Amino acid sequence: MSGHSKWANIKHKKGRADAKRGKVFTQISKEITIAAREGIGDPDFNPRLRLAVQNAKAVNMPNENIKRAIQKGTGEIEGIVYEEAIYEGYAPLGVAVILEVVTDNKKRTVAELRSQFGKLGGSLGEPGSVAWNFDRKGVVTINSSNEKEEDLFDLVIEAGAEDLDFGEETSRIICPYETLNLCSKYLEDKKKEITQSKLEFIPKNIVNIDNIDDARRLLKFIDTFEEHEDVQYVYSNFEIDDSIVDALEE
Repeated sequence: MSGHSKWANIKHKKGRADAKRGKVFTQISKEITIAAREGIGDPDFNPRLRLAVQNAKAVNMPNENIKRAIQKGTGEIEGIVYEEAIYEGYAPLGVAVILEVVTDNKKRTVAELRSQFGKLGGSLGEPGSVAWNFDRKGVVTINSSNEKEEDLFDLVIEAGAEDLDFGEETSRIICPYETLNLCSKYLEDKKKEITQSKLEFIPKNIVNIDNIDDARRLLKFIDTFEEHEDVQYVYSNFEIDDSIVDALEE
């Protein structure tokens, strides 16, 4: 089982900041709309929609917003037609990057992304150029402030999951992508406070960053794409050394 690094804590704090800025509401609304469009509007019979609604409730999205996003997907009310896309490329220092995108205009989005990659010292690649270095996994994030690592370890085994990334505030339970719904439902039945359930790209090989200037350069690169309105999620294969994390937090 993998440990929970200081870098993981920084990413968690950043995620909470993103939620306060409202970006998470936009992300989840798009996911709900797409899930309802591809399946049906009832979360009980649409696994992808069930997870999206669960994530919405975890960040206290109003029920009216959830309902409206579902209705846009089912066509009950008019809304923007979104498309999903995945783009791959390299950040500075040879760091691999995958972007999950939801857009109403792929040509516009890819042109903007290519321009930003170039300006920031990276390069947008072809499909498959970095995906080989990632596994597609299900990740269930729970509040673990009152949990013991050994107890969660047992729960991971019971849930049929593969790995535990334990932290004092939050922990990530990693499972095969095919069993994400089952794992999430199991943890929910065990009364665990789930803060997010989604599919992620987990890197196989890590680039360790032990220079503060390199760390800042990469963080600026990642932040730029995380702030882009069409980008849902950004995945990369770099890890910042704990000593550098301390310096960044000062």
